[in-house]
Amino acid sequence: MSKLPFELLLALRYLRPRRSFVSIITVISIIGVALGVAVLIIVISVMSGFGHDLREKILGFNAPIVIGQNDKPMDNYEDVMRLVSSNRNVTGVAPFLLGPVLVETQPTNGGNALFTTPFIRGVDINTEGSVSALPRSVLPGGSFDLSGQSIVVGSIFAEQNGLDIGDHVSIYSPSELKKMAEDVQHGRTNVEAILPDDYTVTGIFDVGYYDYDADFIAASIENVQDLYNLEDSVHGLSVQIRDPLQAGEVKHQLEDTLGPNYEITTWEEQNRQLLGAITVEKCLMYYIMFFIVVVASFGITCTQITFVVMKTREIGLMKAIGASNYQVMLVFVLQSVVVSVFGVASGLGLGLFALYVRNDFLHFMNRLTGFELFPASIYGFSELPAIVSPTDLIIICGGSFVICLLAAILPARHASKMNTVEALRYE
Repeated sequence: MSKLPFELLLALRYLRPRRSFVSIITVISIIGVALGVAVLIIVISVMSGFGHDLREKILGFNAPIVIGQNDKPMDNYEDVMRLVSSNRNVTGVAPFLLGPVLVETQPTNGGNALFTTPFIRGVDINTEGSVSALPRSVLPGGSFDLSGQSIVVGSIFAEQNGLDIGDHVSIYSPSELKKMAEDVQHGRTNVEAILPDDYTVTGIFDVGYYDYDADFIAASIENVQDLYNLEDSVHGLSVQIRDPLQAGEVKHQLEDTLGPNYEITTWEEQNRQLLGAITVEKCLMYYIMFFIVVVASFGITCTQITFVVMKTREIGLMKAIGASNYQVMLVFVLQSVVVSVFGVASGLGLGLFALYVRNDFLHFMNRLTGFELFPASIYGFSELPAIVSPTDLIIICGGSFVICLLAAILPARHASKMNTVEALRYE
């Protein structure tokens, strides 16, 4: 004799595969739930991956805290660096300059000269490694050598302009271009021709984010100071801290230390719109994708209604031999539990497998269609990011299971309220 409760035993017996329409719609219900759960896991994991990787790329290329001097160059930056370094949460400080320049590229392969306007970042080679991953992002074959007239360029920038290690580029001084434009505007006839400075590419960096790799180049602080006629001033300081998530707290500490003459911004403030958009999109995806599970749960409702209609005689017999309303209801609820568990478990396995092969599948579709389905120029990443969070899995699987269970309550309750005489009248 089976040790299982008769309600569960009967529910499993009703689910035993038979060549009937009920078996088909049961399988369809399981597939529907599985697809809904799988899609939800894939979408939420990809959204989580986007948010995580975006933060990693931002914090790899930029420091968590930036200090400026109220929209003017910082003259006494070495003194400010010493004050900032005295904070126990600060692990690195480096000066920087940042601004747009006009670059003329002349590849050694004989291609035509191209004019572009990237941002040039002036860095101190001795301290930059303490605040960013830029020195560690140089590709093999190059080096983070900024001595003399040397620069390092982003990988996408190098690709778009046909540049390689050892190639020369010409950079026009923004201050000189501004002076020439003013001379022309005032009608001066003795406008001097502006000659660019010649630089050699000594390294190509790849930080893994399209915008940084396509729109930025780096040179020594001294060279960029000459380009902007800043003498010994800098635009600001990059500050690395122990925990980037505590940037707001450290900012308040530094404001107390430096006073009101300095403007301090955190990485969250600088990227608030972008990071906020991803957070909102993830929340919206939770609600939208759960509706897929709700729709799939209607299949379980239909299956239960069909079961109740087909098992009317059995329901009457159970109640005639003494089964309570609760026991009859429990038979059909347990039947839905089994279907829901199979559907959720199948969806979990399918979703995790799809995430595991996501980039292989993406590359296959790119080759098959000849079309880039996930262009880095739009999304910023060359690979589809994803992070599987146990919390997300618990919410998705638990929520889907509850939805499917609720979908079975109404038909099961109807079966439990069925009149015994009416159920057996025509038998």
